[in-house]
Amino acid sequence: MASPQAEGAGARPGDEPVAVVRAFLGALEDLDLDRALALVSPEIVYQNVPLPPARGRGPFEEQMRWLTRLCTGFEARLHHIAAEDGAVLTERTDVLERGPFRVAFWVCGTFEVVDGRITVWRDRFDWLTVLGALVAAVPRAALAALGARTGRG
Repeated sequence: MASPQAEGAGARPGDEPVAVVRAFLGALEDLDLDRALALVSPEIVYQNVPLPPARGRGPFEEQMRWLTRLCTGFEARLHHIAAEDGAVLTERTDVLERGPFRVAFWVCGTFEVVDGRITVWRDRFDWLTVLGALVAAVPRAALAALGARTGRG
Protein backbone atom coordinates (compact mmCIF):
# COMPACT_ATOMS: atom_id res chain seq x y z
CA MET A 1 0.00 0.00 0.00
CA ALA A 2 2.92 2.35 -0.48
CA SER A 3 1.89 5.94 -1.02
CA PRO A 4 3.67 8.30 -3.39
CA GLN A 5 5.08 10.12 -0.36
CA ALA A 6 6.87 6.96 0.74
CA GLU A 7 8.90 6.56 -2.45
CA GLY A 8 12.57 5.86 -1.97
CA ALA A 9 11.91 2.87 0.25
CA GLY A 10 15.49 1.69 -0.27
CA ALA A 11 17.16 4.33 1.92
CA ARG A 12 20.72 3.52 2.91
CA PRO A 13 22.78 4.65 5.88
CA GLY A 14 24.02 8.16 5.17
CA ASP A 15 20.89 9.13 3.21
CA GLU A 16 19.26 12.36 4.22
CA PRO A 17 16.90 12.07 7.22
CA VAL A 18 13.71 12.79 5.24
CA ALA A 19 14.55 9.99 2.77
CA VAL A 20 15.14 7.61 5.68
CA VAL A 21 11.78 8.46 7.28
CA ARG A 22 9.95 8.15 3.94
CA ALA A 23 11.61 4.78 3.32
CA PHE A 24 10.71 3.62 6.83
CA LEU A 25 7.06 4.60 6.50
CA GLY A 26 6.98 3.01 3.03
CA ALA A 27 8.30 -0.25 4.47
CA LEU A 28 5.60 -0.17 7.17
CA GLU A 29 2.95 0.50 4.50
CA ASP A 30 4.19 -2.60 2.68
CA LEU A 31 4.06 -4.46 6.03
CA ASP A 32 7.73 -5.27 5.37
CA LEU A 33 8.98 -5.21 8.93
CA ASP A 34 12.45 -6.51 8.07
CA ARG A 35 12.99 -3.59 5.68
CA ALA A 36 11.70 -1.15 8.31
CA LEU A 37 13.93 -2.64 11.01
CA ALA A 38 16.98 -2.17 8.78
CA LEU A 39 16.37 1.59 9.07
CA VAL A 40 16.31 1.82 12.88
CA SER A 41 19.11 2.03 15.39
CA PRO A 42 19.64 -0.82 17.87
CA GLU A 43 19.03 1.82 20.58
CA ILE A 44 15.76 3.13 19.09
CA VAL A 45 13.27 4.78 21.42
CA TYR A 46 9.66 4.44 20.21
CA GLN A 47 6.76 6.09 21.97
CA ASN A 48 3.10 6.83 21.44
CA VAL A 49 2.80 9.73 23.86
CA PRO A 50 1.79 9.51 26.73
CA LEU A 51 2.38 5.75 26.89
CA PRO A 52 5.77 4.57 28.16
CA PRO A 53 8.48 4.28 25.49
CA ALA A 54 9.82 1.04 24.06
CA ARG A 55 13.59 1.27 24.42
CA GLY A 56 15.83 -0.79 22.17
CA ARG A 57 15.36 -2.83 19.05
CA GLY A 58 13.92 -5.88 20.85
CA PRO A 59 10.95 -4.11 22.50
CA PHE A 60 10.43 -1.99 19.37
CA GLU A 61 10.42 -5.04 17.11
CA GLU A 62 7.98 -6.80 19.44
CA GLN A 63 5.51 -3.89 19.18
CA MET A 64 5.90 -3.67 15.40
CA ARG A 65 5.45 -7.45 14.94
CA TRP A 66 2.27 -7.24 17.04
CA LEU A 67 1.05 -4.44 14.74
CA THR A 68 1.79 -6.41 11.56
CA ARG A 69 -0.05 -9.44 12.99
CA LEU A 70 -3.01 -7.27 13.95
CA CYS A 71 -3.27 -5.24 10.74
CA THR A 72 -3.86 -6.40 7.19
CA GLY A 73 -3.01 -2.92 5.95
CA PHE A 74 -1.37 0.31 7.02
CA GLU A 75 -1.12 3.66 5.30
CA ALA A 76 0.74 6.81 6.35
CA ARG A 77 -0.74 9.74 4.42
CA LEU A 78 1.87 12.47 4.75
CA HIS A 79 0.46 16.00 4.85
CA HIS A 80 3.69 17.79 5.84
CA ILE A 81 7.27 16.75 6.43
CA ALA A 82 10.15 18.97 7.54
CA ALA A 83 13.66 18.38 8.80
CA GLU A 84 16.44 20.20 10.59
CA ASP A 85 19.64 18.83 12.11
CA GLY A 86 18.53 15.19 11.83
CA ALA A 87 15.08 15.78 13.33
CA VAL A 88 12.18 15.01 10.97
CA LEU A 89 8.69 16.21 11.81
CA THR A 90 5.69 14.64 10.12
CA GLU A 91 2.05 15.56 10.11
CA ARG A 92 0.08 12.67 8.70
CA THR A 93 -3.07 10.61 8.77
CA ASP A 94 -2.43 7.00 9.72
CA VAL A 95 -4.87 4.36 8.50
CA LEU A 96 -5.02 0.96 10.16
CA GLU A 97 -6.90 -1.88 8.46
CA ARG A 98 -8.02 -5.32 9.46
CA GLY A 99 -10.19 -6.77 6.74
CA PRO A 100 -13.17 -4.42 6.31
CA PHE A 101 -12.31 -2.63 9.58
CA ARG A 102 -10.53 0.64 8.74
CA VAL A 103 -9.66 3.46 11.12
CA ALA A 104 -7.95 6.73 10.18
CA PHE A 105 -6.58 9.33 12.59
CA TRP A 106 -4.29 12.37 12.58
CA VAL A 107 -0.74 11.93 13.92
CA CYS A 108 2.16 14.29 14.50
CA GLY A 109 5.43 12.37 14.54
CA THR A 110 8.99 13.23 15.48
CA PHE A 111 11.82 11.13 14.13
CA GLU A 112 15.48 11.61 15.00
CA VAL A 113 17.90 10.21 12.43
CA VAL A 114 21.60 9.64 13.09
CA ASP A 115 23.93 8.10 10.50
CA GLY A 116 21.01 7.01 8.35
CA ARG A 117 19.15 5.21 11.15
CA ILE A 118 16.10 6.25 13.15
CA THR A 119 17.08 6.62 16.82
CA VAL A 120 13.81 8.14 18.08
CA TRP A 121 10.23 7.80 16.83
CA ARG A 122 7.69 9.63 18.94
CA ASP A 123 4.05 10.01 17.83
CA ARG A 124 1.42 12.28 19.31
CA PHE A 125 -2.28 12.10 18.54
CA ASP A 126 -5.58 12.85 20.16
CA TRP A 127 -6.67 9.67 21.94
CA LEU A 128 -10.31 10.81 21.99
CA THR A 129 -10.26 11.22 18.19
CA VAL A 130 -8.79 7.72 17.82
CA LEU A 131 -11.51 6.31 20.06
CA GLY A 132 -14.17 8.10 17.99
CA ALA A 133 -12.65 6.73 14.77
CA LEU A 134 -12.66 3.23 16.24
CA VAL A 135 -16.30 3.52 17.26
CA ALA A 136 -17.27 4.89 13.82
CA ALA A 137 -15.35 2.09 12.04
CA VAL A 138 -17.33 -0.73 13.70
CA PRO A 139 -20.66 -0.20 11.88
CA ARG A 140 -18.86 0.42 8.55
CA ALA A 141 -16.94 -2.84 8.94
CA ALA A 142 -20.10 -4.71 9.92
CA LEU A 143 -21.97 -3.38 6.87
CA ALA A 144 -19.06 -4.26 4.60
CA ALA A 145 -18.91 -7.78 6.02
CA LEU A 146 -22.68 -8.17 5.67
CA GLY A 147 -22.55 -6.90 2.08
CA ALA A 148 -19.75 -9.34 1.24
CA ARG A 149 -21.70 -12.21 2.76
CA THR A 150 -24.85 -11.37 0.82
CA GLY A 151 -23.02 -10.58 -2.41
CA ARG A 152 -23.94 -6.88 -2.26
CA GLY A 153 -20.52 -5.54 -1.17
